[in-house]
Amino acid sequence: KKIEPLFYFASPFLLKCSPARRNRGLSPLTNRRNGPMTPYFHLIDTETPGRCDVTPLFAQPAAFARLIADLAQPFRATPLDYVAGIDALGFILGAALALHLRTGFIPIRKKGKLPGPAFQAEFVDYSGQPKGLELRRGLLKTGERVLLVDEWIETGAQMQAAVDLVERAGGQVAGLAAINIDDSPVSARLRQRYPCHAIWHNMQPPA
Repeated sequence: KKIEPLFYFASPFLLKCSPARRNRGLSPLTNRRNGPMTPYFHLIDTETPGRCDVTPLFAQPAAFARLIADLAQPFRATPLDYVAGIDALGFILGAALALHLRTGFIPIRKKGKLPGPAFQAEFVDYSGQPKGLELRRGLLKTGERVLLVDEWIETGAQMQAAVDLVERAGGQVAGLAAINIDDSPVSARLRQRYPCHAIWHNMQPPA
């Protein structure tokens, strides 16, 4: 069954905000069942340089709770052992999703942050900078099922690195979740291989 998000966004927009896009303003959001209502998308700060800031959304309990419920919706019937959140804002989403779905939570840290033995994966991020992630050894048992969560998926390189870590640790990736996913060759491959859910796709509603 197709899961539709509770809110939809009516015009093209990118979370990675250029000055021109930041100044366009936002179209109204609509609840498809109940008509116009107070959205949570307007709580994302589009006036920041570079990436937009979603932390004001996290600060509003009702909006944050609705976001978490929307992210969790397709995975309610999915057998899960853990939700894994990617450093840093993926920790906030991931921990909240883990509580919502009643699973354990595993942090996937930036390279060099874990004090114990860890699996490591390197990648080049959306800005072209080399980065790395790590996952503590021994947290996952073979075959345990993991939902991976990040703030958004841009090039897909960071999420692919997280997938690699979970699979090298013996885990099974049961799904991917993010606020937004942008089109890219890597994200396209991820969507083909794994159940992938985002509230928006290229900051537009699903067709």
